[in-house]
Amino acid sequence: MFLNTASPRRSFNIPININLQGARRRQTRRGGDSHRTHRSRTPMSVSSIGEDRAILLGFAMMAFAVLMFCVVGFTIVKPYINSDWEMRANCTLVHTQVLEEWVSCRGVSIVPCLQATVNLSGTGPMGQGLLHYDEEAVLLTPECFYVPKCQLEAAALVSEVEEVKRRLDTYLGRTFTCLTDQSLQPKDGILERKYCLRTVLLALLWPCMMLGGGVLLVGLVKLTQYLSHLSSEGGLNRQTKLAGG
Repeated sequence: MFLNTASPRRSFNIPININLQGARRRQTRRGGDSHRTHRSRTPMSVSSIGEDRAILLGFAMMAFAVLMFCVVGFTIVKPYINSDWEMRANCTLVHTQVLEEWVSCRGVSIVPCLQATVNLSGTGPMGQGLLHYDEEAVLLTPECFYVPKCQLEAAALVSEVEEVKRRLDTYLGRTFTCLTDQSLQPKDGILERKYCLRTVLLALLWPCMMLGGGVLLVGLVKLTQYLSHLSSEGGLNRQTKLAGG
C-alpha cells in the first residue's frame, strides 16, 4: 500500500521540477540577452550624441566665422581698399602750435588741437600743408595733427598736448617720408596708414582659422560616420556569406 500511494506523488513531482528549472533558465537567458543588447546599444547612442554635438559645434564655428568676416570687412578691409593715401613724399616739419580754439571731440566735449605745418616735396604739385598722424585723424579733425582723448579735466588735456608738442618740436627742420592723397588732399600728409596690408591680413587670420576649424570638424565627423557605415555593412556581408555557406 505504501508503494502504491507513494508512486503517484513521485510521478507528479518530477515534471513540475523540470518545468520550473526550464522556466528559470529561459528567464536567465532572456535577461542575459537583454543585458547584452543594452550594452551594445549604449555605446552607439553615446557616440551618436557626441557626433551630433560635434557637428553642431562645427556649424556654430562656421557661423561665427562668417560674422567675424562681416565685421572685419566693414571696419578694416573696406577702409583699406578705399584709402588713397599711397603716394610717398618728403615732409619737412616747419612749425607746430596749439590752437587757441579747441575742437569738438566726437560731439561729447571739446579738446585742444595740436597743429603741425610741413613742406611737401616730391612728384606732382607740392607745397606747404598740414601733417596728420593717420588717415582717420584727417577725417575726424582735418586741421589737427593730434588731439587727446575725450576727458573732463582741462588741465590734463593741456598737459598731454604740450607733452606731444615738445616731442614733435625735436623734429623741426628734419625731413622724413610721409604719405599723400593726390586725388582729394594733395597738400596734406600723414605719417602712416592706420589700416595697412599687414593689419588686414592679421585681422582676417582669426576668421579664416575659425572657418577652417569648423569645416574640418564637420568633415572629420562625417568621415567617421561613413567609415563606420562601411564597416557595419562589411560585417553584415560576411555574416550573410557564412550563413549561406
